[in-house]
Amino acid sequence: MFIINDIIALLAANLILTQALGTSTMFIAASGRKNLVRTACVITLFTTVASAFTYFVDVLMPDSVRVYATLICYTLIIGVLYALFLTVLYLFGREKFEAYKKYIHISAFNCAVMGTLFTISERAAADPSLRNTVTYFLNGLEAGVGFIIASLFLAAAFRKLNSEKVPASFRGYPAMLIYLGIISMAVYALK
Repeated sequence: MFIINDIIALLAANLILTQALGTSTMFIAASGRKNLVRTACVITLFTTVASAFTYFVDVLMPDSVRVYATLICYTLIIGVLYALFLTVLYLFGREKFEAYKKYIHISAFNCAVMGTLFTISERAAADPSLRNTVTYFLNGLEAGVGFIIASLFLAAAFRKLNSEKVPASFRGYPAMLIYLGIISMAVYALK
C-alpha cells in the first residue's frame, strides 16, 4: 500500500510541476527544432496508441480495484509500448536505431503521456457516451497534436528567450515557463 501511495505522490508531483504537458522534456529537446519535432511526434504516437489500450483497461477493470490498479495498468501499457516500439525500431531500422532510440526513451514515460491517459479516462467516466475505442484513440491523437503545436511554439521562441538580450538570471527555464504561461492563457481564452 505504501508503494502505491509513493508512486502516486511522485506521479502527482511530476504532473503538477510540468502541468501534464511534459514541459521539462520540451525544454530538453528544444535545443534543436528537429529534436523537438521528433520528440513531439513520438509522444503523439505514445498518447494515441496508449489511449486506445486504455479503453480496454477502463472497460474491463472492476470498480473495486480501480483506485489501486489504474496507475499500475497504465504504467504497464506504456512500458509494453516502450519495449514494442524499441523492438520494432531495432528490427526494421537497425541503421537508424541509435539515432532514434533517444526519442523513444525521452517520450515513453513523459508525464504528457500518463496525463493524457488519466484525462481521457476522467472524461469517459464523466460522460459514458465517450467510452468507446474511437473516442479514446481520437482523444489520444488530439493530445499528441496539441503537444506538437506546443512544441512548435516553444521552438519558435527558444533562441530569442535564450539570447543575450534576456537578463542572465531570467534566461532559460524561467523565461520559458513565463512564455508557456502566457501562451497557455491565450489558448485558454480561445475556449
